[in-house]
Amino acid sequence: MWVFTESGFVSAIRPHSEAGKLVVRARDYKSLEELANAIGLDIEPSPGRDYPYRVFIDDSTFATWLSKQIMKINYTNYKGHMESIRDHDFSGALLSVWSAMQQVEDGGARM
Repeated sequence: MWVFTESGFVSAIRPHSEAGKLVVRARDYKSLEELANAIGLDIEPSPGRDYPYRVFIDDSTFATWLSKQIMKINYTNYKGHMESIRDHDFSGALLSVWSAMQQVEDGGARM
């Protein structure tokens, strides 16, 4: 699962079908920092993997953190908001994701 929050971008996966456990990964340290600090986890480096930072967390703790992220939403434009709280490189990457996903928009969606 890919998740974009005010903290940044994370990818959550289940390691080898381990019930109740997740690995939440990020490409930049800052994207995991708020999650790790909120629940007292260490961010583990994984420089040889596809995501160089990760935390190991149980499902319910991650779900609680995600619900708190939802309740913090106070903006009408995510990309613009992120430009104001992160850097231009991060918001530029968001625009690239937005553009890529526009390619799968339903053909009749705007008729």
